[in-house]
Amino acid sequence: MSLNDTPRGDRVHIALFGKRNAGKSSLINALTGQDLAIVSNVKGTTTDPVYKAMELLPLGPVVMIDTPGLDDDGELGQKRVDKAKQVLNKTDIALIVVDSKCGMSQFENDMVTLIEEKRLPYLIVFNKIDETICKEDSDHIMKASAATGKGIFELKEKLGTLLKAEDEKLRIVGDLIQSNDFVILVVPIDSAAPKGRLILPQQQTIRDILEANASAIVVKESGLEETLKSLGKKPALVITDSQAFAVVSKIVPEDIPLTSFSILFARYKGDLEAEVKGVNALENLKDGDKILIAEGCTHHRQCDDIGTVKIPRWLKEYTGKQLEIHTSSGGGFPEDLDTYDFVVHCGGCTLNRKEMQHRIRKVKQANVPIVNYGVLIAAMTGILKRSLEPFPNIGMKLKK
Repeated sequence: MSLNDTPRGDRVHIALFGKRNAGKSSLINALTGQDLAIVSNVKGTTTDPVYKAMELLPLGPVVMIDTPGLDDDGELGQKRVDKAKQVLNKTDIALIVVDSKCGMSQFENDMVTLIEEKRLPYLIVFNKIDETICKEDSDHIMKASAATGKGIFELKEKLGTLLKAEDEKLRIVGDLIQSNDFVILVVPIDSAAPKGRLILPQQQTIRDILEANASAIVVKESGLEETLKSLGKKPALVITDSQAFAVVSKIVPEDIPLTSFSILFARYKGDLEAEVKGVNALENLKDGDKILIAEGCTHHRQCDDIGTVKIPRWLKEYTGKQLEIHTSSGGGFPEDLDTYDFVVHCGGCTLNRKEMQHRIRKVKQANVPIVNYGVLIAAMTGILKRSLEPFPNIGMKLKK
């Protein structure tokens, strides 16, 4: 995916589930009009979830997820099935693909139950209707033929109606500013910054500002003071990399709202209220407490990496405690969450909102406080209250 493509985390995730040879891969090819998925008459051709980013009208940018067959057998087969079911944690729309010649079985019925428990929008797609007559009918059922294209247009149109309107209106920052506002973005360029580009949250925030018909002014922290002096009017908001909070907060006057990219993403993809509540536990950490620092992506670690070096160091300096630090990154997320005393998560820019909220929900179910990078750093810098001023309803949740 190029830098100009919609990031995977901002695409609608459509996952296809069903038995081996139900025609999931063929259906993906039919929906997109491209040979994106490998098709074979041999059962079990798809052995791991396969992700395909594409445009699917009328939905727009999507990720199609082709999963292994739910009836795969043996120990290895069960692992593939488990991995397919884990896909539900990041799924926005689920498609259960049924071979019309075989009809519904316990496999598909169990999947419907699981999907309904997660309250996901879904469709049951009876495939291969050119080979048989399907008498099943309900609001959740669609009939199609990946081979002939019959019913594919209707299926795409139906998919476009399944997302909740509120999910389509989520903004990073656009709802906090007005047309013609100035917004200053403070972007440090240090050894950890990627060469030749901005990191994803910065790119996405700039795009959202432009969509609000406002102006984005991007500066390094070293140029911030001069930029503020040279502007003809006050910026509506200053957004900084969380790592520069301490420096930036001293430069930006108190009457100018200040927050961070990470805090914006906590609101955009996660649960900012829960994370603000979770940061209160920072003051109660004890020697030997077990801390999880989790990231949604895997990236090349620099010598002063934020997740594995800086935050562990800052936590120990701030608390004065001997803490046991554990880290996780990428698609994996620990199951033994109840063994931790505190969870710190990145902003989740590469995760979709569904998966980020799933992770937060799992941590809350384990009765463990969770906080994200920006909220944590603001708290340790002593400016959390100020960094939440753009979100007055959230700021009120802080412990007095």
